Amino acid sequence: MSDRIILRTGEALVEDEPAWSAAEPEVVIGELDGPVGQALATLLGGQAAGHTRVFALLNSDVAVKPATLMVSKVTVKSSRYTNIFMGTVQAAVAHGVLDAVRAGDIPKDKAHDLGIIASIWLDPAVVDAPDLDHELLFRTQREAMAKAIRKAMRNEPTIDWLLEHQHDVTHYFHQLGVDGQL
Repeated sequence: MSDRIILRTGEALVEDEPAWSAAEPEVVIGELDGPVGQALATLLGGQAAGHTRVFALLNSDVAVKPATLMVSKVTVKSSRYTNIFMGTVQAAVAHGVLDAVRAGDIPKDKAHDLGIIASIWLDPAVVDAPDLDHELLFRTQREAMAKAIRKAMRNEPTIDWLLEHQHDVTHYFHQLGVDGQL
């Protein structure tokens, strides 16, 4: 049996064109009998209007392990957004979780003991996209979820890397503001 995993955090960004296809999940991973399990149960039981929390499913009635609760970063205001979020994105996140288990980022022997809370970005522009490509959206969301889990489980970036590169990394939207483009 692997060592206990109390709480790990990770995030990832996977971009493509068009811009609405970008995926940027943030994850918290930990034992179900610890703080992550408590938070997962609280979130599931405390639904909030516009921010429905749902398990990552391969399809209806097939939830993945580790149990993964998806929370939208965007306030959901349309049934089309909901259908995309609880269709293509939900399936992609589920596949990303299983990809992480298959890759060994999540120990297979811990799959029933861990929970994941995933804060999911789905660009609201997806609702009006005339060229909505569900396969592209599936690919970016799946890849980003697996990458966020990998980074969380490997504690990446390391504190040494962060300290070394702190002044080399510029926040994109901050720079847009500085440049007067926001």
